[in-house]
Amino acid sequence: MKPSVYFVTVFILVLLILPTAIPHDYSDALRKSILFFEGQRSGRLPKQQRMAWRGNSALNDGRNLNTDLVGGYYDAGDNVKFHFPMAFTATMLAWSAIDFGSYMSPNDLGHSLVALKWATDYLLKTVSQLPNRIFVQVGEAQPDHDCWERPEDMDTPRTAFPLDASFPASALAGEITAALAAASIAFKQSNPRYSKILLDKAIRTFQYADSRRGSYTDNPRVNKAVCPFYCSVNGYKDELLWGAAWLRRATGIDYYLRYLMNNRQAFGADNNYLEFGWDNKVGGVNVLIAKEVFQKNMTVLAPYKDTAEEMMCAFFLETTGPHMSYTPGGLLYKHGSSQLQNTAALSFLLLTYADYLSKSSQQLSCGNLKFQPDSLRRIVKRQVDYVLGDNPMKLSYMIGYGERYPRLIHHRGSSVPSVTIHPTAFGCLQGWKIFSSPNPNPNILIGAVIGGPDVDDKFIGGRTNASETEPTTYINAPFVGILAYFKSNPKFS
Repeated sequence: MKPSVYFVTVFILVLLILPTAIPHDYSDALRKSILFFEGQRSGRLPKQQRMAWRGNSALNDGRNLNTDLVGGYYDAGDNVKFHFPMAFTATMLAWSAIDFGSYMSPNDLGHSLVALKWATDYLLKTVSQLPNRIFVQVGEAQPDHDCWERPEDMDTPRTAFPLDASFPASALAGEITAALAAASIAFKQSNPRYSKILLDKAIRTFQYADSRRGSYTDNPRVNKAVCPFYCSVNGYKDELLWGAAWLRRATGIDYYLRYLMNNRQAFGADNNYLEFGWDNKVGGVNVLIAKEVFQKNMTVLAPYKDTAEEMMCAFFLETTGPHMSYTPGGLLYKHGSSQLQNTAALSFLLLTYADYLSKSSQQLSCGNLKFQPDSLRRIVKRQVDYVLGDNPMKLSYMIGYGERYPRLIHHRGSSVPSVTIHPTAFGCLQGWKIFSSPNPNPNILIGAVIGGPDVDDKFIGGRTNASETEPTTYINAPFVGILAYFKSNPKFS
């Protein structure tokens, strides 16, 4: 049997047999996916903090530059604030609220907007000194990674890294533009004053990004600080399209329409269109802009929709052309340092596009094949159920969901005893004894979706295996919207 035939057969069998194996409580998973963000908070925690084992941390961030950079999120299991992936996290939280907030209960939507605002309040600080400079990150990655300390005890350097106006920062500023513009839509009804602040700053941030074209990691000092963790490998042009697309959606201004029309090919909207994540925004750009073609028949933007359609067709292995990859157990798989970040982001686009198809009473056309919107949704549901435990390992990759989930995750705050129980600080070297301990993490980082299994559906786990057991904010953010949808659509339950 040819390999392609084998994988198509396996995939079809997986879709037909596995999805009904375990019933899932999507409401519980949604609540927990939002709660996770409280465990990632940096700064002074509010009285309403529900993740009670966390405490205040990094209260002097920005001091080396005489500015206030307190707040925001730690990106993963360490204690550095990387602004590039933090902005992408905010964009996806906002998109979740915009397109899927109607499926959330008022309580869940309220908590999701609180999680979003914690990010955008901080992102406003990162662009508060435009056009003179933009702030890139806080904390030095290597010294931070050399220690295993909970955030409340940090004694590693909290250096804030700026980029002055003479240096380009299009990738970072473009993503912050997208985050603030998207958030302005999310807050438009509940907090119109804040929405206007976000949109005004998004417009100015985009002007900054477009007038100083280039990747922020091209700067040697920033490159040394950010890389190899969050280098802008894909360049900056996709972020300019991404920022413009969100500004077009937030404002309806024709300037952004013309910008998208004039720069589509030059900025590579046809390149790497099967990708979407914190570095490569091309897949998201095409899907986001396709909405305007569906709803407003904006034919001048049809090439974006055409490319988005090619991406959607790639999820179906019976179509011709390039295809997505799946594990034998049915998980969307792309090689990377953290597998489920790809699964989450790509699944979000699938679900979003299915929504656009449904609302316009259309099908997905893939050559001679036609697919109903629910065909896309079934693939997404398979991914969600896999993450929640319907997988060959019979393990939930969302911490705190279900009976079986990893107990030794790669996360400093979760693994070191809480400051509320053990107020005496754990030092850098003392922390490594905890790191190597076989004991479960004492603090459950509820709702965290970790890196996940390998290409063969195998999961070894353990704190030392960061690629499998480290959570990130940008894995969880897309899942918020996805879980909201399936919570409220019983025919998929």
